[in-house]
Amino acid sequence: MLAVLLSDSDQAGAEPLQGKTTLPVIIRALKRKYHWPVEVSSFPANAADGRSTWAMVYSLPPAVIAAALDAGGREWLERRNAAKAGARRMVVPSASVE
Repeated sequence: MLAVLLSDSDQAGAEPLQGKTTLPVIIRALKRKYHWPVEVSSFPANAADGRSTWAMVYSLPPAVIAAALDAGGREWLERRNAAKAGARRMVVPSASVE
């Protein structure tokens, strides 16, 4: 989630969370434990089944993003993206069944 916030990219394309951790728990940890000034906004939206709901958007102020990127965040994002790309290229050969 921090990578999505720092890259200032569209959250709709973010990878789904793994395990039982929820997005609000991650945001709360970023705010309380690590003191990131995550901003939260919401707007009305329609659910797939036609019900009305609220959508949440999380962001960091532009000055915070710039400071974090200048303090090593840019390199961290590059290493993270390279590691993810390497993991996607990794192909596990399937066992031959004869």
